[in-house]
Amino acid sequence: MANFGTSQRIPTSSKPSSKVESHETKENHEKLYTDIKIYCPFNMPLTSEAAAIRIMRNLGNLGLYYTLFFWIILFIVLIPRHKISLIILVIMTYVITIYCLILRAFPYSVLLHKVIDKRFVLSLLVFVTVVMLVVTEAGSHLAVTLAIAVPIILIHSLLWIAHHHSFETEDHYCNCNCEVGADGTEEV
Repeated sequence: MANFGTSQRIPTSSKPSSKVESHETKENHEKLYTDIKIYCPFNMPLTSEAAAIRIMRNLGNLGLYYTLFFWIILFIVLIPRHKISLIILVIMTYVITIYCLILRAFPYSVLLHKVIDKRFVLSLLVFVTVVMLVVTEAGSHLAVTLAIAVPIILIHSLLWIAHHHSFETEDHYCNCNCEVGADGTEEV
């Protein structure tokens, strides 16, 4: 029988003649899991100022996800009856996405970043989208979506502690654990 140039290794270590059981006791195994901390990413802020700070920080950090959440709800609501409004929503989403991609493609453009304000252009595109949805008789669906999504988004942004916090120090403003950098400054 051909072995195609391979050979088997001969074991150099001898096997122990007596059977030694390496069975750990249950107590040793349980000791490994006694120091597990359960992390809950939701926490109520202590004061109204801390609540406002946390809402603004979370809206800034998670704004894209909140927008996507709102867009998905509006998309689902428009599917059954308003096909034209759905097409308009998708087209305006593509226009907004292309604008954001152009901003990222030309980070040093004076015209795109200094002369034309990004917030103004995005607000204008959102306003045009809302007007087009109202014209195509989807305004009631937009209002229902706003009534559903905005309270959920506000509650989530109020209760959500940033995902990069640890248990090392406690933030006295928002009653949450914040990581402290090497130089002693807080990284939020």
